[in-house]
Amino acid sequence: MKEYIILSRSNQRAKNGSTYAIFKVTAQKGEAHTFNVWDLDETTGPAIGDIVSLDIEMLKGIKYPKMQDVGFFRSAHHATPADALYSLIPRPVDKAKWDTCIDALITHCTDPGLIAFIRSERDELYANYSTHPAATSVHHAFQGGLLNHTYELLNMLLMLYPTLPPIKIERCIIAIMFHDYGKLKEYDAQTFEPTEYMFLMGHIYISAHVLHNKLNKAGISNQETIRIIHCVLAHHGEKEYGSPVVPCTAEAIVVNHLDNLSAKTYIVDEAANMEKVFALGTTVVK
Repeated sequence: MKEYIILSRSNQRAKNGSTYAIFKVTAQKGEAHTFNVWDLDETTGPAIGDIVSLDIEMLKGIKYPKMQDVGFFRSAHHATPADALYSLIPRPVDKAKWDTCIDALITHCTDPGLIAFIRSERDELYANYSTHPAATSVHHAFQGGLLNHTYELLNMLLMLYPTLPPIKIERCIIAIMFHDYGKLKEYDAQTFEPTEYMFLMGHIYISAHVLHNKLNKAGISNQETIRIIHCVLAHHGEKEYGSPVVPCTAEAIVVNHLDNLSAKTYIVDEAANMEKVFALGTTVVK
């Protein structure tokens, strides 16, 4: 048995109505394990930030582990700064880094109206994103994960921009800032569980709708607005991945690839060596 800290928990329901949970745990930076525990309702078992004792190899040997097979629930306790594993809990990037990145990006901007819009939205987005996950599993599934994912895209854009062919960087900045805005509605702020908005509307539509209204209210031209909104609508890259349109501008292509890079490198970083990761369609080798 070895101690691990719970990084994420996603409560699920099978076709037959049975409830189960998907856990991601880690004992060291850069390596995590994901497993299901069956016949487990959302009120039972450890929560994010709890420290548990586990035999990972034993879990791998059980096809459908149940609560009685995994006798660690009774020993779970919530991590405190005194625990060695406490530092492994992912946390939102601090406000100074967020502001510094956006300030640096603005130095490359030339459109006064779009610059003013970026400045007017940055603080509220930071506050909202720092309390929400980017997902319930797979990538950035922690409090502030939505903020960190967005920050990663902005920071990569800042580093990559000098090497790119000519693009209007303001379009990319705004699209990145709002590309996952709809996840504020898709996930419950307290439980991080999906809400009906995920299934009735989806975060891409919500993000585009909110941003479209904000740009109109700010007096941004329709010609500029539709190009920014296109980047949001196309940020998943392909229709089979949920995008209603595919990227057809240079800015949309940049946003799509940065989003993909942030998500996939996070998944690899958190996976265990030789773990089969279905989200990537491959086995991660470290």
